Amino acid sequence: MNRYPVVVHFESSSNSDYGCHPSNRPISTLLSSGVICLNKPAGPTSHQVADYVKSILHLSRCGHGGTLDPGVSGVLPLAIGSSTRILQTLLLSQKEYVGVMRLHKPVPLPLLHSTFSSFTGRISQLPPVRSAVKRQLRQRTIYSFGILEMSEKYVLFSVSCQAGTYVRKLIHDVGKRLGVGAHMQELVRTRAGPFLDRQWVNLHDLADAYAFHKEGDSSFLSRIILPLEFAVSHLRSVWVLDSAVDTLCHGASLAVPGISKLHAGIQHGEVVAIFTLKDELVCLGEALLSSEEMLSSSRRLAVRTTKVFLARGTYPKIT
Repeated sequence: MNRYPVVVHFESSSNSDYGCHPSNRPISTLLSSGVICLNKPAGPTSHQVADYVKSILHLSRCGHGGTLDPGVSGVLPLAIGSSTRILQTLLLSQKEYVGVMRLHKPVPLPLLHSTFSSFTGRISQLPPVRSAVKRQLRQRTIYSFGILEMSEKYVLFSVSCQAGTYVRKLIHDVGKRLGVGAHMQELVRTRAGPFLDRQWVNLHDLADAYAFHKEGDSSFLSRIILPLEFAVSHLRSVWVLDSAVDTLCHGASLAVPGISKLHAGIQHGEVVAIFTLKDELVCLGEALLSSEEMLSSSRRLAVRTTKVFLARGTYPKIT
């Protein structure tokens, strides 16, 4: 999923006596700190769906990342147990949808194409009357907006957009600019950050997998519940030496000498994920230096730690 190039700062290996790669975690650990890419059905709210999952898996905590309207289906990231704090990283992530727009009057296809194109890039959008945010004009970015198929007044479309974009309002505005009016007939979210439609499972799949798990076969459930690291695979990352891990677990900031490798392109103020050399998520942080500065500096602080996920004592304290 992560396509950023990796640059080695200090070649090193990790001691096999400590920690483990996320893919080797037992199902008991995944059930206490994993994530799920769920295909939310149309009808229930996102909160209700999270409650269904909590009941199916007999959990005390289950949260969702990126609310979907009750009538909208598709990708709903879920975090269970102690991993619920990871959901905040998804709030600002890119979203993608496929939907059906119903025009109130037919329009020529070339006009429709040109109107869709006029809504790509930076747009101004006024949230609908019923919304969770203050109703004031705000800027949002539409990365792509295209027609997949058209039949009379019905238009199958796809859209990739910045988080916080109201697709229903976008369709209304398209109809208004066309001068014929339009409304959204159906909408399916196909992506939320690193969570994609090709990975989703439905509630029935989850319930069946858990039933097999209780009977002694956890193979299906272990394919559905993903390590929490998956939820940050869209972020640029920094990998640290074993000697730096425990200090970070206590909330300390990351200094340049503790870095083994990193993604190119990190900018000041960017949220980055910090990993062990076994790809375990240690913490999230705010970049204090760019990638180039991290590679050229020697003693400066590189990342300010904001949220710690790896348990203290997983790696030994270096004195």
